[in-house]
Amino acid sequence: MVNKNSHGGRHVIIECFGCRLTSDESRLESLLRRAATAGDATILSCHMHSFGSKSGLTGVLLLAESHISVHTWPEREYAAFDVFMCGNCDPDAAAEVIADGCAAGAVTIRAFNRPLSPDRLEQA
Repeated sequence: MVNKNSHGGRHVIIECFGCRLTSDESRLESLLRRAATAGDATILSCHMHSFGSKSGLTGVLLLAESHISVHTWPEREYAAFDVFMCGNCDPDAAAEVIADGCAAGAVTIRAFNRPLSPDRLEQA
């Protein structure tokens, strides 16, 4: 769990290569919602936008604690996810749900804590 007193939140970037869900709007929205639930976040709303039947999509799940977003490139079987949560949420658990649910050949996860001031950059 994230300690809300130690930093301004945790930001996790998930990149999925070989992802087969890149143009399936309903399955991606479901994945974002499952990730938010796993991270113990409060879902406020969701907006997904498709760029066409064979094109990618972009979407954002707005959370009381920040957001989870996705952008996809089906022609490259690539999806990029962004999980940013503050408070007592668990963005790492949300990222694991995304990584497991994306049906990807390769996944990279990078994370960092957001500093609350410039003098805390070394600790982030």
